[in-house]
Amino acid sequence: MEITEYIASLSEEGRLLAAAAEQAGPGASVPTCPGWQIRHLLRHTGMVHRWAAELITEGHTAPQPDGGEPDLDGEELLAWFRAGHRHLVRSLEAAPADLNCWTFMPAPSPLAFWSRRQLHETTVHRVDAESALGGPLTTVGADRAADGIDELLAGFHARPKSRVRSSVPRTLRVRAVDTGAVWTVRISDEPPQTVRTQAGDGAGGGPAADQGGGGDRVDCELSGTAEGLYLTLWNRLPLAAVTLRGDRSVARLWTDNSAVTW
Repeated sequence: MEITEYIASLSEEGRLLAAAAEQAGPGASVPTCPGWQIRHLLRHTGMVHRWAAELITEGHTAPQPDGGEPDLDGEELLAWFRAGHRHLVRSLEAAPADLNCWTFMPAPSPLAFWSRRQLHETTVHRVDAESALGGPLTTVGADRAADGIDELLAGFHARPKSRVRSSVPRTLRVRAVDTGAVWTVRISDEPPQTVRTQAGDGAGGGPAADQGGGGDRVDCELSGTAEGLYLTLWNRLPLAAVTLRGDRSVARLWTDNSAVTW
C-alpha cells in the first residue's frame, strides 16, 4: 500500500469507529475487549492518536510519554475523539516525505511507519466498536488485511517483546486463500521468525505429516480470507472463523500469547 492509501483509509476508519461508538453509547460492552466499555475504547484510541500526532508534528526522535486518557464521557468524549483523529490525519497529510521521528519497528520511512501503524490501530479498534453493536462488521479489503498480517507477524512479533514462545520448536502456517499470500511462522524460545511467500512458489506444504511442495513440516495451518485471518490473528474473531488443520495447541499458543505492547 502507498502512504496516501494508508492515510485515506485511516481517515475513513476513524469516522466509522466514531459512528459505531455513537450508536452503541458509552456504556456499551465491547465483547472483543473483555472488561471494556465504549468509553474505554474511545479514551484509549484517542490517546494513541494524539500521542502519534505529537511525535509526527514535533519530530521527536526518542520515545515520548503519552498524554494519558481523559476524564471525559458521553458527547464530550466523542467530540474529543473525533478532534484527535482529525488532527492525526491532518498531521500525516502535512508531514514531509523525509519526516524524521521515532518509530518502534522497521519501515521504509517514519511517515510510512506511522501511516501504516495508525491505520491498523484504528481498524482493529473500529472492529471493537462495531462488535459492541452486535451486527455485521465493515469489510477490510484483502490487500489491506494482508498488509496488516505482515505488520503483525513480521513486525510486532519479530521484536523481543513477543511472548509467542515455545521450548519445543513449532511452525505455524497462515494461508490467505484470496490473495495467495502464505506466512510461515517459526516459533521457538526466541522471537518468532516469519517468512512471507506466495502460493505456487514453493511455500505450499500442509500441516503435520503433509509435506507439500516446499518440503517444510508444518505443525498447524490457519487458512481463510485475508480479512478473516487478520481479525483472527488480532484476536478479534475466534479460531472458528478460519480453517484450522493440524495441532490446535499451536494455534492456541498464538491466541493465548499474542497480545502486543509498544
